[in-house]
Amino acid sequence: MRVIIQRVSQAAVSVDDQTLGQIQEGFMLLVGVHDDDTEETVDYMARKIAKMRIFADEEGKLNLDINQVGGKILSISQFTLYARTRKGNRPSFVDAAQPDHGEQIYLALNQKLREDYSLDVEEGQFGADMKVSLINDGPVTIILDSDE
Repeated sequence: MRVIIQRVSQAAVSVDDQTLGQIQEGFMLLVGVHDDDTEETVDYMARKIAKMRIFADEEGKLNLDINQVGGKILSISQFTLYARTRKGNRPSFVDAAQPDHGEQIYLALNQKLREDYSLDVEEGQFGADMKVSLINDGPVTIILDSDE
């Protein structure tokens, strides 16, 4: 699994001009799933996301996690995180999970963040053509890869 975490002051997602999710302070996650991802992958990535200390404390150091600042999450499925770009100029997405598995793992990650870490998680629509807007705060962007 690959997840891009962006610390945001606000973010929103819509499909066909209908807002599906929006948050203020927190994380916008772009979530790419691989066919090899399992419940263990979900557990590992959820823990990393929930415990990621990238909010400033009173001294300005990145030392606080999302729960400590009362932040929320906007989670967006993003199969293009598994793009192969070595050959030619047209990316290949053969490393991305098949849709059924991808959706199952994506939803499991969001549920794990809610249930095990008490986080408020808004979602995009899996497989849809979404419009995403955000204000990246910092900017702070972290790339997590379960294979690393």
